[in-house]
Amino acid sequence: MKTDSLKKAFGLLALFTSVPLCLIADRNDVGEPRVLQGPMVGAVEPETIRIWARVTGEHEVAVEYGTDPFLINSRQSRSMVAKVEDDFTVVIELKDLAPGTDYYYRVLVEGEGPKYLKNKRPFRVRTAPVEATRFTVGFGSCVRYGEDRVQPIWKEVQVANPDLFFWLGDNIYGDTLRAEVLAEEYRRQRDVALLQPVIRSIPQLATWDDHDFALNDHDRENPLKNESLRIFKQYWANSSYGLANVPGVFFEYEYGGVDFFFLDDRMYRDPYTKSDNAGKTMLGKGQLRWLKQALVRSDSPFKVIVSGSGWTSSKGEEGDSWAAALTERNALFEFIRERSIDGVVLLSGDTHRGEFNAIPWSEKGGYDFFELVSSPLAQEPSEVDRPMVWEPQMREPYSYSPNFGLLTFDMTAQDPWLRFELINVWGDSVWDATELKASELRNGVSSWKSKSSRRTRERYEREYERLQK
Repeated sequence: MKTDSLKKAFGLLALFTSVPLCLIADRNDVGEPRVLQGPMVGAVEPETIRIWARVTGEHEVAVEYGTDPFLINSRQSRSMVAKVEDDFTVVIELKDLAPGTDYYYRVLVEGEGPKYLKNKRPFRVRTAPVEATRFTVGFGSCVRYGEDRVQPIWKEVQVANPDLFFWLGDNIYGDTLRAEVLAEEYRRQRDVALLQPVIRSIPQLATWDDHDFALNDHDRENPLKNESLRIFKQYWANSSYGLANVPGVFFEYEYGGVDFFFLDDRMYRDPYTKSDNAGKTMLGKGQLRWLKQALVRSDSPFKVIVSGSGWTSSKGEEGDSWAAALTERNALFEFIRERSIDGVVLLSGDTHRGEFNAIPWSEKGGYDFFELVSSPLAQEPSEVDRPMVWEPQMREPYSYSPNFGLLTFDMTAQDPWLRFELINVWGDSVWDATELKASELRNGVSSWKSKSSRRTRERYEREYERLQK
């Protein structure tokens, strides 16, 4: 009997020692379930938070969350299964939350927290406030992973710690007509180490421009546009995307008493080679109708219109900007004047340099439109070129380093105001901060000269005189 028992024991020992350790470790059929990219916070509202993540396979994903930093008495979201057709990405919405409140969260994959991050505390994010408040928004554009894989600008964004961060296009450089390459560029960008603290706690909202749409300067003729839209929606967590009958990445978002209108300037854009006339479009009829209706409906003191492409006429008729569709742009500005829509401010990117520009519509009986531009976030800036068509630059363009824009809104003031700064890669504000008051953005008010440098005013006057000859 003892001999038989010893034989069985040695047999079992031989069996276990012949099996690779990886096969007897804690695993499932396709490997260790875990988060590969993310998590990233998307749109936040007073009672909801969207969390994005990408996992290792077709796993069940949920979010554990609560108001306690250690998730005592936590809740768990409804779970969803990451699908291969979505590149194993998920967007999970946390609901029935308290406004203006800090929440802590972690992503669960197959019911477990992050195995390789067990010592990490849960991440923190705040819901949007209900009332008008004081808050900050960071924004930028043009992120070329292949040129800058470290991306030190994110350290300065983390230091500034804005309440929101906006990606204004060229968020990746896909430059491809292959959907799998476009998706791979998103994955590479989401892996940037310095970006992680930013996307895990600061809500991220995005539109696109040409390089994340497909090829350089691409327009509605892009054969990949439907695939590009599908992939964009997989990798962002905006509050919405287009309309049921007008697909695109445009949407409206409200935070702290300010209305933001993110445009899609690629899906319906006519080729820049088409002559500018009343029929040429950047937005398409459906999106333009949506924008006008939303602007009329808004009662916010500030209405911020976000475009991937620049608003000024400086690039000329064949430029990759609104300069190629001035008829549509000017008709929109006239609509704003005719309807007495106050408080419109313009954001854009694309230029590979920071800019602060004005479009002096006060000369036409309206008010001056100010354009705030940040570019690039992560690549070499471009040298400043002379505008082909002049609309005044409030400051000399900044082209010495990557940068991001920082907006501070105070919606509690009797005359609400916003302040604009451009922050460089060393954390310095490259110009004196500029303040715009809501009362300055009303028909009949001219304010651009008071915001500009003396050099800018003199240069504009010379250019204006030249153009009149």
